[in-house]
Amino acid sequence: MIIQNILDTDLYKFTTSYAYIKLFPYAEGTFTFQDRDQTVYSEDFLKAVKKEIEKLREVKLTSEEQEFMTHHCRFLPPVYWEWLASFRFNPEKIILELDAEGHLQMEVTDLLYKVTLYEVPLLAIISEVKNKFEHKSVDMDTVREKLAPKIALSNDNALPFSEFGTRRRFSKEVHETVIKELKKQARYCTGTSNCYLAMKYNMRPMGTHPHEWFMFHGAQFGYKHANYMALENWVNVYDGDLGTALSDTYTSDSFLSNFSRKQAKLFDGVRCDSGDEFQFVDQLISRYQELGIDPTTKTIIFSNALDFPKALELFRYCEGRIRCSFGIGTNLTNDTGYQPSNIVMKLSRCRMNANQQWRECIKLSDDLGKHMGSITEVEACMHELRIS
Repeated sequence: MIIQNILDTDLYKFTTSYAYIKLFPYAEGTFTFQDRDQTVYSEDFLKAVKKEIEKLREVKLTSEEQEFMTHHCRFLPPVYWEWLASFRFNPEKIILELDAEGHLQMEVTDLLYKVTLYEVPLLAIISEVKNKFEHKSVDMDTVREKLAPKIALSNDNALPFSEFGTRRRFSKEVHETVIKELKKQARYCTGTSNCYLAMKYNMRPMGTHPHEWFMFHGAQFGYKHANYMALENWVNVYDGDLGTALSDTYTSDSFLSNFSRKQAKLFDGVRCDSGDEFQFVDQLISRYQELGIDPTTKTIIFSNALDFPKALELFRYCEGRIRCSFGIGTNLTNDTGYQPSNIVMKLSRCRMNANQQWRECIKLSDDLGKHMGSITEVEACMHELRIS
């Protein structure tokens, strides 16, 4: 059983779930799977994935997990964990099939505060089952050997980072091996996004909000207002907690142009998840200075498919100019000598309630080729934001 614990997921799935409950309790959404590698799968693979998905029915929040999250996430009220204790995944909500070319098609639709919880477990299942079917295996000693120089680089340079690798991990065994070593050896590891492993190894659970929060606001309130309203609503829910703003849902240029002085002062910093990170450092520092804010009091979190040498370059580039930290995922949990799967699940449509029409959700990345959504809607968004 690949997913045995409901906490075996990223913290920001729970924070976003609660934000939907508080502000948009009737909103519905669909998450859609995308394989950027266009992998051809077999019917046997499909059966194996369905078997694992069926087992999700058994997953529930335990009393021990509830107690841990209640005491370690002061920004989420006990009533949320009480609700989560009653939540069960419903495999019947998941549409899963192979198309005529053998590409995997998967989507799940439900109330947004529920459906957001499906994304990470489903991706972790597909990644691990795929590795098994391709007869990929890895020795845990090899995992530790590959990890050792990364930990040494962080320790030698006081490089702060957290582990963000649940969704595309090689396997849960590899993931746990990595966490054990980080806990034992890495002096500047600030925590993990995985709540179950944070509980098991007494680490800090890390995370704020995902692209879907901004995609929902863009679809419902318009792209010009999406970034501003998404941040305002986040503050309405969390009152200054979870203060790292995600910048690139509709390009970082658009985000920075709408980043108000109030928001820039209130949020602790910004997460950079695509594009040229060095250019973004300069742009963000410039924006803070325009707003009369000392950049050295703020933090950039870099999370764009980083490895440790690249992180060290950025760390030195930021030194004395702005604080920084790093969320490193695949390079920690799927650095096994095999090519990791390039898979995602994103919010593809939403509606405010069952009486309204569905609206398409899209994402404009700072990386070429990573826009998500129909060409028509992407072009409409770019036109509205005056992006060429």
